[in-house]
Amino acid sequence: GQLPTWLQGMLLRNGPGMHTIGDTKYNHWFDGLALLHSFTFKNGEVYYRSKYLRSDTYNCNIEANRIMVSEFGTMAYPDPCKNIFAKAFSYLSHTIPEFTDNCLINIMKAGDDFYATGETNFIRKINPQTLETLEKVDYSKYVAVNLATSHPHYDSAGNVLNMGTSIVDKGRTKYLLFKIPSSVPEQEKKKSCFKHLEVVCSIPSRSLLHPSYYHSFGITENYIIFIEQPFRLDIVKMATAYIRGVSWASCLAFSKDDKTWFHFIDRKTKKEVSTKFYTDALVFFHHINAYEEDGHIIFDIIAYTDNSLYDMFYLKNLSKDFGQSTKLTSIPTCKRFVVPLQYDKDAVVDSNLVTLPSTATAVKEKDGNIYCQPEILCEGIELPRINYDYNGKKYKYVFATQVQWSPVPTKIAKFNTQTKEMLQWEQDDCWPSEPVFVPSPDAKEEDDGVVLTCVVKTDPKDPPFLLVLDAKTFTELGRAIVNVEMHMDLHGMFIPLQDMKTETE
Repeated sequence: GQLPTWLQGMLLRNGPGMHTIGDTKYNHWFDGLALLHSFTFKNGEVYYRSKYLRSDTYNCNIEANRIMVSEFGTMAYPDPCKNIFAKAFSYLSHTIPEFTDNCLINIMKAGDDFYATGETNFIRKINPQTLETLEKVDYSKYVAVNLATSHPHYDSAGNVLNMGTSIVDKGRTKYLLFKIPSSVPEQEKKKSCFKHLEVVCSIPSRSLLHPSYYHSFGITENYIIFIEQPFRLDIVKMATAYIRGVSWASCLAFSKDDKTWFHFIDRKTKKEVSTKFYTDALVFFHHINAYEEDGHIIFDIIAYTDNSLYDMFYLKNLSKDFGQSTKLTSIPTCKRFVVPLQYDKDAVVDSNLVTLPSTATAVKEKDGNIYCQPEILCEGIELPRINYDYNGKKYKYVFATQVQWSPVPTKIAKFNTQTKEMLQWEQDDCWPSEPVFVPSPDAKEEDDGVVLTCVVKTDPKDPPFLLVLDAKTFTELGRAIVNVEMHMDLHGMFIPLQDMKTETE
């Protein structure tokens, strides 16, 4: 096919690539060593490159030819024959674990630099051109967090907003929202933007020993949206996991009879809205988008009724007949919540406070809490992306992978949140990855541009390819076939040519 001449830049992706080291194997697909890969678009041609992230974890494991560093689903025991004192010390030092820097989930831009990110306090700077691994950044040197999300937001000035969980302060578990500035003052050019990191606000965890797990958060023009779901980490269990010989993943539990609480933080005052809003128990990973309309906050997420998704990706479940044998017990559902921030304080109990045309409700209860029920937009989509120019604003389109009862995507979808129409791309034996939308330079409409996705084939002898779709019509513009083994990945970003530091080719 033919690629649009304006498509110049790089699609940079991240995901687990190596699951066996020597005689040892990871238990979970999300534990694999990070593999970066890039597709560079230059004058109608596409160049491919891939490289393992040379993290300390990677180097340590490769040198020992076995798994030496624990990942979320795999606990590692480096040296069983140390003397008893060393052993006791090793157990103690694992109570607040030294986490891995195997940053395998996403790519983040901070200032002029790019980082591979995971969900621990470590991120790794990378060179997008060569995929070389550069310095390791420890968030906890700048802000008291042990975990941080891989889905930060970027404001109009290019600052990064992200959230992390602080379990270091004994008995004061909290969620922190922090900001990494896009540039540093002229006189401090040698310092990194992390030295100017600031905590925007903190939200105390509802349970000191059971903070909520979260993978992303939402943002509108004036508010940050944080969802505290009853899918939680047990800190005491985590502290003893090493001794008990179990993985940290076994310390996550979903309480199906609990509530899911919504927190809204005013971006100007940095204070949380005092009204308590909640919904039924759910598990979710991805926010799609959020915006404000007539005193309401509207936000869309992809939610499940249980936590079976994580269990699907244990490697023992990813066998040959995986597609047939492994079924999700809860299908991903795109839910739209409509939350009335400004409502009549004298409204009667049990009345619905939503005044916008929507089937979503927000009902006032006797104690003043507000119980929210969503509108169901659609089912069966995951890994959602939008035109990021519409982030935090009223929008129409979601680009996503489509899944049925198996967590591995077989189609790419474009969903219209207003008309509920769905366009799809699919082909036999093709497993596409998260679709990334790239706007055309003279875009007038939200879907003017292309959608990029990497497609892996079922048969290893069939080469994988990068697919370029017209975002409006969802017709194929072209594909670039890559004659190497390509892995299914997780997330990534498109870097326009002008954002890439011009380094010698």
